Amino acid sequence: MPPLLRLALWLVGTYVVICLAAFLLQRRLQYFPDPGPVPVPPGERWRGLVPVALRASDGVALEAFFWPGSRDTVLLLLHGNAGHRGHRLAWMSLLNDLGWPVFLLDYRGYGGSEGSPSERGLGLDAEAALDWLEANGHARVVYLGSSIGCGVATRLAAHRPPAGLVLQSGAPSLLPVAQGAYPFLPLGLLMRDRFDVSEDAARVRCPSLSIHGEVDSLVPVASGRALHALLGGEKAFYLVEGAGHNDVVEVGGVAYLDRVHAFLEGLPR
Repeated sequence: MPPLLRLALWLVGTYVVICLAAFLLQRRLQYFPDPGPVPVPPGERWRGLVPVALRASDGVALEAFFWPGSRDTVLLLLHGNAGHRGHRLAWMSLLNDLGWPVFLLDYRGYGGSEGSPSERGLGLDAEAALDWLEANGHARVVYLGSSIGCGVATRLAAHRPPAGLVLQSGAPSLLPVAQGAYPFLPLGLLMRDRFDVSEDAARVRCPSLSIHGEVDSLVPVASGRALHALLGGEKAFYLVEGAGHNDVVEVGGVAYLDRVHAFLEGLPR
């Protein structure tokens, strides 16, 4: 066999093996959960934070925090693809300081919740959180999704309409985002959990606020604007200047909180 042909076959075989490994291990490349338990932190600052145990419809046991507030509208926080709810406590506390009750869920595989993450699983987990809120007398809920949580929140809003929807650093589909991260892989053929919510977004009719970091290198602003454009109902877009993907709250600071607070207060009763 000619050396060039042998080299070509070796390269093709290696590429096929890489693609097969990417297909089999793709959820490890997409989700980065911290599975450890998340206790309530010590100190007066976290007084009132309530641990919640709940169960998804497929039997998976989940963990969450609920922080009561002075208002009757609860924020259901659906976080991104890494870490656990403990990493979002500062964000949760800023919103709660404004009087908003907050429910912060850890999806399956995150923060002491059982199971392993998948697109279908995260959807079931969000529904379980909403079921818990409704069963405990919290009928007025706003969904607040961050990053991959935007897909979860959008799909939930399409099927179980909330009082309002806040989408932070989102995209109508994660396929282009993944292709940007792994341009050498045929992800159009390989990727299973795409969180393509284009059709769901068009069914959303509640007021919505889309938030995006100006210099987000992971999910470009154009993706956030594309998701925003698909949403039905009254909507607004808020660009946080100088913010990337994971520092929107910190960079936005008081202006960010004021914008979210004003949106929530302006929701129709």
